This record gives sequence, structure tokens and C-alpha cells, in this order.
Amino acid sequence: MNIATTAARQSTVPFDHAKLDGLMDEAGIDVLVATSKHNVQYLLGGYRFIFFSAMEAIGHSRYLPVLIYEKGKPDHAAYVGNRMEGGEHQNNPFWTPSVQTATWGSADAAKLAAEHLKKIGKDTARIGIEPPFMPSDAHGVLQSALPGATLVDATSTLERLRAIKTPQELEKLRQASELITDSMTAVFTGQRAGASKQEIVDALRREETNRGLQFEYCLLTLGASHNRAVSPQTWNKGEVLSLDSGGNYHGYIGDLCRMGVIGEPDQELQDLLAEIEVVQQAAFSLCRAGTLGGDMIAHAEKALKASPSAAFTDFFAHGMGLISHEAPFLMTNHPVAYEGVDAGKPLEAGMVLSVETTMLHPTRGFIKLEDTVAITEAGYEMFGERGRGWNVGGG
Repeated sequence: MNIATTAARQSTVPFDHAKLDGLMDEAGIDVLVATSKHNVQYLLGGYRFIFFSAMEAIGHSRYLPVLIYEKGKPDHAAYVGNRMEGGEHQNNPFWTPSVQTATWGSADAAKLAAEHLKKIGKDTARIGIEPPFMPSDAHGVLQSALPGATLVDATSTLERLRAIKTPQELEKLRQASELITDSMTAVFTGQRAGASKQEIVDALRREETNRGLQFEYCLLTLGASHNRAVSPQTWNKGEVLSLDSGGNYHGYIGDLCRMGVIGEPDQELQDLLAEIEVVQQAAFSLCRAGTLGGDMIAHAEKALKASPSAAFTDFFAHGMGLISHEAPFLMTNHPVAYEGVDAGKPLEAGMVLSVETTMLHPTRGFIKLEDTVAITEAGYEMFGERGRGWNVGGG
């Protein structure tokens, strides 16, 4: 391939391939073999095959998309997909020079990936894979077909690549948050006393779907209970309702929590939500580029310790994007089990965080605010900021 053709190919790559080259160099990776749906989507510029969007299983195996990228050589990239994706490629061609829509399972996908790696002369290279997202049969095929290669974990490399969001990604995350907030507001005002948890979840699913979101989950509590699972329990006058929901907008996650009550909130409820707001605002005050992530966490935790309800209240912050817990990783095993490897690093403009304070009050129930903020050079921008007070239910 001549220089002009190579330059043209590089211009079509839908991600920062120079940044990826640098990350691969740091990790000692010669070529990537991405197999998670979210990273393949990112590397393909936003594409995800709708047929397997909700479930990968089919027949005796599973759908396994594969994106191959050689460091410094986008012209050697390849996409291995399901046979039905040929039509997708005809309508909206994938950017990779090599496209093989010929698989039905994970082993045959790995076989085609190995053949491509041999074709580009990387059969003895250091190959970065995603161990949590590569089935054992596919891993075995790669090892058997490429005995001279070294398979290394590239999970962190791909997490680093996605940590800073582009303006297009930020807009999708904004839309996800705004649409979830609108959906929650409609549910709070539309539900009446006596509505069950199942009915409320069904209503939220409809609201999110009608607004163009892919509904993912709803965790909700009623009254004094801290149980967030669906049940026949009903919402009654004076009781709180917490709605914590995730919705997907073009692959990007919105994840927020808002509070409602049937009837006007009494003074105690107002005071309890105000305690939570103090902790949230403490976190927000240090949400800006250049601040160490751990300093922001510590400042919020200091505010929490001064709260009258500190004994049964918790603070948490995590990265958001294509998945609901991604870089930056700011806290260790709290409550999700991973290492807070980014606590000692500065926040950067373009990172997106979920900031949440949760109170498990012994008599008033589950009271929580969860907000999504984008880090900027000057501070932060909140997505879906409406409805952060007590939303009064339909009565």
C-alpha cells in the first residue's frame, strides 16, 4: 500500500490511533485482538450489531466480534463478525481494510482472527487480548494456532484509551442522562398511591423506551425498606420512593438516582436529603481538571463524616461511559470490587464521573442522589441535573 493510500486509511480511523499506539507501546503490545462488545464498538466508531445487543448466546456457542489492530498500522486492521453482519457492511462499510463476516461462534471467530494475524506477520508477536471477554475455547484456538505468540492482558490499555471522552461521546452521555431524568420525572408525577414496585418499573421502562433509550435496569425502594428488588410492595402516602436507573443511548450509559414522595415532604425528609446534598456539593467542588481523584474523594468523605447521619450513609464515585464503571477508577472495592488505581492521578477534562451519596435510614428508608458530571478545565458540567430535590408523587 502506497503512502497516499496509507494516509487516507489513517484518516478514516474513528478513534485516536496515535494515542492507542502510545498505550500499546507502554504495555509492550504489538497487536490488539479486542473481543468485548463495548471495546469493539468503540474501535469501530460506534457500531454494535443489534441482533446480539442483548444476548450473545446462539446455538452451541456465542457471538464473538473481533477487532484486530496492529500498532502503527491501521491498514492491517481487520473486523471478524457474524455472517448476518455482511448486510451491515454493505449499507455502512466498516473502516477496517479487512472484513470477514463469516462466523457463528467463538471458536470460528478466533480461527479467522489467527489466520489474519498470520497474514500480517504477527504470529510470533505480543498479542493483547481481553481475558474477561474471551471465551476459553477462543483463547485455546489462538494459543494452538499461534504457538510462537505471547498473549498478554490488554484490558487496561483499552480502558485508558476510552477514559477521555470526545465531544460526540459527551453529547451521547448528556442525552442519556437528560432522557433518564425526564423519564423519572414522568414516573414520579404519573404514579398514584397503591402503585406496586412492578408497576413503577414497568412505567419507567416505557418512559425510557419511548424517549429512545434502551432500558437496562431500575433499582427502586419504597417506604422504610432498603430492598431494591421488584416486588408487589406498594407506594403509600408519606413514603419515599428512590429510582436508580440505567439507560443506554447509542451505546452510552446514563445512571442516575432521584427521590420522590407521595404528599409534601416533611421537615425530616427535607433535612435528610439536604445532608446528602452537602456531600454531593463537596465532591463537586473538587471536580475539575488537575485535581487528584483521591483528593476529591477525601473531601466528600470529610463532609460525610460531619453529617448527623454518617453512620448509615455512604459516598462513592466512579467513571462512566460505554459501561457504568470505567476509568477513572477512584475507589478500591467500594462497593464494586476493583482497585482504585486512578486515585493518585489528576482528573482530566473529558472524563465523566458518577457521583453518588446513599443513606440507609433506619426508619425513613433508602435516600440517595446519584449525578453524572463531565470534568472540564474550569470545573464540571452536570448532565440531567433536574429533579434533584423531592419529587412529589401523583397522590
